[in-house]
Amino acid sequence: MMVGVYDTWAIPLNHQTLFHWHNMLMAGNRHIGTIGGYRAHDDAMQIVSGRHDKPIIHFEAPPSRQVPEEMTAYVEWFNKSSPGGALPLPPLTRAGIGHLYFESIHPFEDGNGRIGRALAEKSLAQNIGQPSLIALAYTIERDRKAYYDQLERHQRTLDITDWLVYFAETILKAQQTTIKRIAFYIEKAKFHDRFRGQFNERQEKVVARIFREGPTGFKGGLSAENYISITRTSRATATRDLHDLVQKGALTRTGERRHTRYALNLPAIKKTE
Repeated sequence: MMVGVYDTWAIPLNHQTLFHWHNMLMAGNRHIGTIGGYRAHDDAMQIVSGRHDKPIIHFEAPPSRQVPEEMTAYVEWFNKSSPGGALPLPPLTRAGIGHLYFESIHPFEDGNGRIGRALAEKSLAQNIGQPSLIALAYTIERDRKAYYDQLERHQRTLDITDWLVYFAETILKAQQTTIKRIAFYIEKAKFHDRFRGQFNERQEKVVARIFREGPTGFKGGLSAENYISITRTSRATATRDLHDLVQKGALTRTGERRHTRYALNLPAIKKTE
């Protein structure tokens, strides 16, 4: 879906585009009645939590019968607020309003969050003249509670100033996350070039496992216990392997004894932190 968003970022929004996105997201899903179209069920579309006998209703979207009209108004607003539209808005303002507006209609049975984030990226791409390629979904998911708290709060009021501040800050964080990710993958390639053929099978396995954790690495750093668990080797062998990795410059070491921790030696990543 996101490839489709990036390929068609400049094209004005329409219902068919939204239906196509939903089709890609929900293909094969047997738990919803309508795929590739707006919801049509008579039941209220509610965001709830808590026990079944005492549910907490956080938000109730417009009934399904109103969705086509609401989405026609949304699509018209989205296109009018674009840089070439009749009522252009600044990039962060437009993306923030567009996301909240869409989530408040909640037009699909499922997938509204992912499509809402895709719309924010399409909006930003149109305003800056190219795909934004930011890690918006990842950044929101990292602090879902704050996101849902802000969403719930501002779906109950017409004053959305604080929402726009929150969403703009989230977009800027997502941009920084993407920059760090790119730097990480470049450093990963350089790391493998530098140490190609220098590690034994156990060391290769552990290095690959650390890289899978992404730019943040192991929470709190890699310990000898982690190494033993990953490689299923003895403590003596783990100690020798780790010492060798430090000597070669592949890992850095901090702490002493049971507090000793190891991290990948990626100098360029440290400079951006």
